[in-house]
Amino acid sequence: MASENQEIIRDQVRQTINSRSSCSSIALPTNDQQQQQQQPVQLSRYESQKRRDWNTFGQYLKNQRPQVQLSQCNFNHVLDFLRYLDQFGKTKVHFQGCVYFGQPEPAGPCNCPLRQAWGSLDALIGRLRAAYEENGGSSESNPFASGAIRVYLREVKDAQGKARGMPYKKKKKKKKISENTSLKANNGESSSSSFLMK
Repeated sequence: MASENQEIIRDQVRQTINSRSSCSSIALPTNDQQQQQQQPVQLSRYESQKRRDWNTFGQYLKNQRPQVQLSQCNFNHVLDFLRYLDQFGKTKVHFQGCVYFGQPEPAGPCNCPLRQAWGSLDALIGRLRAAYEENGGSSESNPFASGAIRVYLREVKDAQGKARGMPYKKKKKKKKISENTSLKANNGESSSSSFLMK
């Protein structure tokens, strides 16, 4: 009877040990898992910039007198914001009367203003358009997607291109020529005849 009791006790101890080890592997996270949970999610460069741009635009609207709510924002507020940003630009844009107008590399300094580069404004509008919809705005009422914004950006692009002597040209995509067409042109025969055995 004593040996029988000892056997029962051993079984109970084994079950207890097994249940504890399986519970500990399920219930207790490892140190690596704890560290991963504590670290904040690292945003991509694009997402970080988009968040900064969105906050900057929101602050710009709050500073308007009278203050403008985001729900009341329209393309005119966006255009005013883009013009406001020009004061922080780093791209020299020559006036038509400037001796360096149309020269890509001017020989000396001039009093022409620094502006936001067209490419920077275009990228900014793209990020704000996405942020607007991510923050609950509908695509139909998105002031950043307005036709007036596209027209403004096109005008800035053309004006800066002329003023800096570097017109922006749309890159043309090269057409892909199939191998069969190139073989026919080079050999004067069809591609299938070159594979025939004599």
